[in-house]
Parts: sequence; structure tokens; C-alpha cells
Amino acid sequence: MKYAVLDFETTGNQSSDVIIQAGLAIIDEDLTVSRVYSSFVKPGVPIPPFITSLTGITEEDVKDAPDLDEVMMEMVPLLNDTVLVGHNVAFDFNYLQSALDKTGYLPYTGRILDTMDFLKILYPSLTTYQLGMVASEFEVEHDRPHQADSDALATALIFIKCLEELEQLPLLTIQRLADLLSGEDSDLAWFFDAVLEQRQQNPSVDPDGYTYYRQFALKTDDWMNIEPERSDMMNNPLEGVSFEQFMEQVQSSLKEKLPEYEEREAQNLMLKEVAAAFQEDKHLLVEAGTGTGKSLGYLLPAIYHSVKTDEKVMVSTHTINLQEQLRERDIPLLTEVVPFPFKAAVFKGRQHYLCLRKFEHKMNRRDFASPKEEVMIAAQMIVWLAQTENGDDEELNLGNRGGDFWETVASESDSCLGRSCPWFRKCYYHKAKHEAGVADVVITNHSKLFTDIQAGHQLLPGYERLVIDEAHHLEDVAGKHLGMQMKYFTVVHTLTRLFKDSKNGQLPNLRQQLQQSGSERAASWGAVIDGLYPAFLDVKEHWDRLAEAMFTLMPERSDAASGDPGQFVLRLLPHKKPKNWDDLLTMENQIYVTIGDIVRKAEKLLTELKEQDEQDFGSESLITDITGLIKDLGTERDALRSFMKLEDVNTVYWIEGNGNYRSKSLQIFAVPIDVSEQLKSYFFDRKKSIVMTSATLSVDKSFQYMIDQLGLQEAQAQDRLMTSMLPSPFNYREQALLVIPRDFPSVKGSVGDDYFVSTLVQSLADTAIVTQGRMLVLFTSYRMLRQAYDPLKELLSSHNISVIGQGMDSGSRTKLTRRFQGQQASVLLGTSSFWEGVDIPGDALTSLAIVRLPFQPPNHPLVEAKSERLQQEKKNPFMKLSVPQAVIRFKQGFGRLVRTSQDRGIVIVYDTRILESYYGKYFLYSLPGPKMEHMPLGQMVPRIAEWLDPENP
Repeated sequence: MKYAVLDFETTGNQSSDVIIQAGLAIIDEDLTVSRVYSSFVKPGVPIPPFITSLTGITEEDVKDAPDLDEVMMEMVPLLNDTVLVGHNVAFDFNYLQSALDKTGYLPYTGRILDTMDFLKILYPSLTTYQLGMVASEFEVEHDRPHQADSDALATALIFIKCLEELEQLPLLTIQRLADLLSGEDSDLAWFFDAVLEQRQQNPSVDPDGYTYYRQFALKTDDWMNIEPERSDMMNNPLEGVSFEQFMEQVQSSLKEKLPEYEEREAQNLMLKEVAAAFQEDKHLLVEAGTGTGKSLGYLLPAIYHSVKTDEKVMVSTHTINLQEQLRERDIPLLTEVVPFPFKAAVFKGRQHYLCLRKFEHKMNRRDFASPKEEVMIAAQMIVWLAQTENGDDEELNLGNRGGDFWETVASESDSCLGRSCPWFRKCYYHKAKHEAGVADVVITNHSKLFTDIQAGHQLLPGYERLVIDEAHHLEDVAGKHLGMQMKYFTVVHTLTRLFKDSKNGQLPNLRQQLQQSGSERAASWGAVIDGLYPAFLDVKEHWDRLAEAMFTLMPERSDAASGDPGQFVLRLLPHKKPKNWDDLLTMENQIYVTIGDIVRKAEKLLTELKEQDEQDFGSESLITDITGLIKDLGTERDALRSFMKLEDVNTVYWIEGNGNYRSKSLQIFAVPIDVSEQLKSYFFDRKKSIVMTSATLSVDKSFQYMIDQLGLQEAQAQDRLMTSMLPSPFNYREQALLVIPRDFPSVKGSVGDDYFVSTLVQSLADTAIVTQGRMLVLFTSYRMLRQAYDPLKELLSSHNISVIGQGMDSGSRTKLTRRFQGQQASVLLGTSSFWEGVDIPGDALTSLAIVRLPFQPPNHPLVEAKSERLQQEKKNPFMKLSVPQAVIRFKQGFGRLVRTSQDRGIVIVYDTRILESYYGKYFLYSLPGPKMEHMPLGQMVPRIAEWLDPENP
């Protein structure tokens, strides 16, 4: 097969736009690029400025270029007998057909393949499929992105990589892919058929390193053989070795391994503090800023303690990101520098692991909700099985529809067959659980810590010592888990998975299987299933009505302009229920009774089916899944009832919804007002030693706020609590300048008036021009971000600085951050989720603008309830709650700027309350000592330019 890899640059992406450059790379049978054709094309219309700034193609480049006729005359012969390939090929193909038509040639009728499909299937773990990013990941030359010849060549080289990767896959995987795609009438299906035929004709020996089981090729092996790390060592390697001696060995290995490694005072202090807390059975609060190296600061004492005493140490992070960073970066490094073998295992929530039994069942039944997308996802996962050892969904890039697909194949306790499952010895979840059982250190997350408590400590292996990283989130996560939250779709998903319509869903599947089984009781069981359908429709109808009724209780917010994703929120008070609450209770009661009826009948049916031994495995699998879903339905019914009763005075009840999606966006919450008592009884009273660390635990150089929130007062009184504020490893006075324009207009509420917005936009633009983009702007309200987005974009477009806005430009936080880092000059606007966890080291970020101090909206139900409680205790809620919360958030935001000892940058705070109010000093004093200056707005940009000037010492 010969391939022609095509790329066009055009004046836009409408059908009326025209080609300005053509690129074509020819791949021969031996998989080498034999020719690259390239030509500018005279467009006959002006090139829009944004196309010039994207591609670098100017009017000058095309003014003497050949016209389309001439270019097509050279290109058409090159397309003979080739398969057409492109990255997002539909775009280029449409322009090709229209160009052939315009110049009098017949349309192209050959096969067409898209490198996007190949990348998704063969590299299911790539975090992005954007051409430039993939090229740099594969180390493929791509020197002029968005120019046709460079794009075509890069695409050709990437396509060759894909074909080589395909060569490496076991035959069984290719058979499964060809079989999966065979239902699709597509060129992709034709291609995989051809590959399969070729492989079957010369069946070379299959590559090693795979396990073949039940028609799948897997990377993972039997987990029952995994032994504890030092099972063959007679003596404890740390016998008679003090922590100091252990650290001396480790640090000398670190210096050998990493020539740039230097001991940091803060890290050494942290190592000592954590080791002492473990040694003396005390709790520790330790604030460690960016650059301390806090992961090693707690991992090394944890390894030392667990190996020396043969006791597990648990480490918990808030985000999966940090968990992955420990797995990918820190643990492999420590494995090389610790002078004896140890095991650290990552253990996540169960829903992160693939259930192989469910996946097999889904493949065999081709049970796809939206076939086109889901066949692609299934293809990705078939390849991924031959690559993954963990079966963890974080390794996969499944695209937008992937979440729904994953939900149907994720592991869950209610549908687990345990040891009787044919996949048990290969099961990813049980492997992770077993590894955690034999590990010295287990890395989990806050969410799983609380799920474990709710499950009566059945999930995590027992532990007495715990490190909580990102500890400023602990209270928040505790509230969510010890309380309840439910969405409109929580119930709908369970209902539709059981019964979507008479043909689709697990119950109709079961009915079909019973009909085929030839059992004499099949007809009577089928009748029971048929009898359940009306009840499902009844529950769905009443749930829709209840959700609609709840949604209408929420006040239409006055500051939610039309088209704004107005988040509506309503707190429900036990002693002051809305006036028509009784009508809602009647609907809820109807749901409660009907679900009760479904659960009873379904459980009786499932018990009878389980007792019938002649059921083949197919049904057993289905029965298990249905049992799990019926259990979920019962749990949801009980949660809804406890919410509707509104009877616990220590709980805050509220509902939220979104103006655009109305009742479909409904969420209901019931969260304890104060979790400190529960944290105390579950953790601080029970465990011997808990270390809590984060870059932001203190407010105004004191830990008191955290001590109160987390329930550590008693430990403090009994001298069981150590606290430590580590010195910063960075020289903030040299590295960061904080500027406050003291005459900046102020703002009331979440909406800026025209004067405020225009002053802000002008100042951001002026600053961005001086810093050549490289600017992150943090907003506290999405509405203000939207007010600033368009005018800022307009002001900066003539300076070739692009503006990326969260919620305005599509993509997740990670995708937007990556785009920001990948572009030469850009400004990134973000709200809540950008205040922390975003890591942009080096020159990519030079300035950080904080538009307003990050106070939580005082009318948020949880904030309101906590404030009321403080008032009852005769305390000032603003100073005890609002200010400390905002200071911690402000410190997180500030922490985005300086990520390494080489970074230099500026922070602008546009909120003059930081100077004028009595509480402003708490914000400034809590920072790690940057240079601070305030001045009139007019002097700000010259001062920034002067400070950033490398000539200026």
C-alpha cells in the first residue's frame, strides 16, 4: 500500500474559504517518506490576520504563488493508487474534493484514513492528540506547525510510528480489533481486515510479555504470586540503624544519582519532624511551601518507619494527580536510592479499576449505547489491555463520551463475584488490594480514606500512622463523604442501566437470555420482568416531577444574566420548610414505595435464578450486575428519604441547579456543619500518629484556624500535637514583586460595572504587552471572567497575544494549561479550579494577576451555616471563618507564580481592600516575603517593565 498524507492551510474553516498552501507527503510500501510536495496557492482574497498569526503565512508569501489549477495539476498524479491519510482528515478531504471539482478533475474515490483514529486506538494513554503535542511526544521533526508541508511530513512520520506500533501487537489483539470494527462499514474496518489477513498469512511468533486468557491479550499476570518485598531476607535491614544513619546513606546515593541534587534546609527539617512524630506517637502540622521537596520529606521517614517496625504507613493525597506524581516520579527515584528493597503501592477508589468480567461481557454482547463512539472506546481498551498493568482509568484518554462507557465496565463491590469470578486472578482491583496488603507504604487519597470509614474499615489495610498531603482539603472532603450528595442523573443512570426500553438495559438482556435458555420456568420469570417495566416508568416520571418541583423552588437569581450559567442555590431549613413542601413529600413517598416494590420483586427473582444451577456463566454475570444495580436503587431511595425529612439540626441541606439545564442539573446536598468531632474520633483519637502537610496551613503565621477546623484542640492540650512552619527555599524578595494599584476602582457583588471592567481590561492588556503574554489571571467569579474575555482579546489581537478563557475555550483545566504553555504569547483567564494545583514552571508564566480577594460567597449554604454556628458561640464569623479561608486560597493562588529557584515574576492584586481594610494585612503577612509595593495605576506598568529588565540588578 502507498499512502498520500495531505494537509491544506486555508483562509478559515467555512466552505467558502480557500486554500493558501498545500502539502503532500508520499509514504512508499517500505514505510519511508519518498517525497514531500509543497506549494503556496494564490487565494485571490485577503488572508485574515488571525490566519497569518496562526500559520505565519503572509500576503507577501502568496502574491506570486501559482493558482489552484496549476497546483492541482501537480498534485493529482501523486494521488493515483494511494490511500489518503490526514490528521482530522475530513477537513482536508472536503477542500480536496472542492478543489478537484473547481479545476475540472473527477472526485477522489480511494480509501481515506485518519491518523486521529490510529493514535486513539494504538496510544490510548496519550494525554492529547493535538498534532504539535504528539510530534514532540514522539520526537518527530515538526519545525513549522500550521504550515502545510511541515504538518503533512509530521503527520506522515506519526502515521509510520502507528503502523510500527501495530506490528508489535499480538495477533489476538488484532483479531479482536478487526472483529470489533467489522460491523462498521468504514475504511478503518477495511484497513484492520487487511492487516489481519496479512498477519494470518505469515504468523510470526507472537511477541513475549503477554498473557492470553479468554480471547484477550493482557499485560497483567496472576497477582496471587506477588510476595512482600523482603520475604527472602532473614534480618531486618534497619536493625540497629538510626534514622540519621539511614538518611546519610540515602543522601549520598541521591548526590551520586542526581548531580544537581542539593540538600535543602527546609527538607532536612521536615524529614526530622516527620520522623520524630512517628517515633513519639504524635500528630504533626507542617507547612511546606513550593520547592521544599515535601514528597520526599514524608516518604523517606514513612519508608524508614514501616520497614523498621514492620508496620504499614498510609499516605493520602487530595488529587489523583499528586497520587500519580508519587507513583511515576518519586517512588521510582526512591527505589534506586534507598539501600534495601521496599514496596510502595498506589490504591485508589474501586471505580477507578476496570472490571474484566464486565468488559468481556460488553464486548461479547456488543452492548453499545452510541455505537460509533463506543466502538472506538472499546478498540482503545482492547489495545490498552495489552499495555496496562494497573487497569486504572487515569491511564486512558477516552474523550468526552468515555465517562459513561467507563461507568458500565468499572469495578464495584455490589457486582463483584469475588473468588468465583473466572477473572479473579487477573482482576486489577484485587491486585491493587493485594499489593496494598503486602506493601510497606500505601498511597491512597482522601476520598478513599472516608469511603473506608463508611465501609467499616474493610477496604484499606489496617494502619496506625498516616500522612495527609494537601491537608487543607481534608475538612472539605470529610464533609462530602460523611454527608450526602446526589444528582438528578444519579437516579436516572441506575434506572436506565436496568431498563432503558423493552430492548435495552440489563433486565431486557436477562429476559432475552432466559428465552434462549429453554428453561421451563423461563416464561414465568419473563413475566415477572415484564411486570417490573411499568414500575420503572412510574419511578422515572415521579423523579422527573420531583426534580422539576425542587428546581422551581430556587429563586431566579437577579445577578444571573440571560445566557449566564447561573448557578442557583437554595438552602433548606428544617424549621422553615418551603410552603408546598408537603406536595414534594407526596411525590417522594410515591418513589419510595414504588422502588421498594421493585427491589422486593427483583430480589426474589434473582434469588430464584441463582438457585437454578444450570445457568451458564453469561447469565451469572448478568445476574450479578443486576443485583448490584438493584442495591444502588435501594441506597438512592434511602438517601432521598433522609434528605426530604430535613430533620438533623447539625446538617446543612441545600439544592443547586443551573439555569440552562434546569431540573436535569439538580443536585441535592446534606453535609454536616462541623466535621471536627468526627475527624477527631475517626483519626486523631484512634491513630498513633498523623502528619498533615500542605503549602497553605497557617494564617498570619499561626495554625489555630486549622487546629479548630480539624478537631485537634484536645491533641494540642495534651501535648500530642507538633507544628512546624518550614522556611521557604526560594528567595522571594529577589524572585517576586507584588504590586497593588492603590487607586484602582472597587467593586460590589460578583459583577463589575462598566468602569471597573474597562479599567481592568486596559490594565491587563498593558501589563500583558510588557510581559509578552505569559500571564495568568485569577478571577473569583465566572461572570467577571466573561465580562473581561472579549474586550481583552480584542485589545491584544494586534499584538499577537492570544487569550485563553476557562469555560470560554473548550477543554479541561489540564488542556487549557497545556495550550497556554505551548503558545509563545498568551494570557490565561481562570476561576476557582485554577487557584491551585496548576503547575507552570519557568518562563511560561511571568505574571499573575489576582482580580479580587478569594472570599467564598457568604450566601453559600455551608458558609452560612458555619457562620450562624460561630455567632451562637459569640465568635466573629468573618474573622474566624471568611478571612482564614480566603487567606489560604490567596496563598494557593500566589503559589502558582514561583515554582523553581530560577523563576522570577510579578503578582498584581487589583483588590484595594488588601490596603484599605483592617483585615488586608492578614493576606500580606501570610505570604512568604515577596517584595511589596503600592503605587498609582499609571506608574504600575513602567515599574513592572523596570523590575523585569534583566539589565536591572
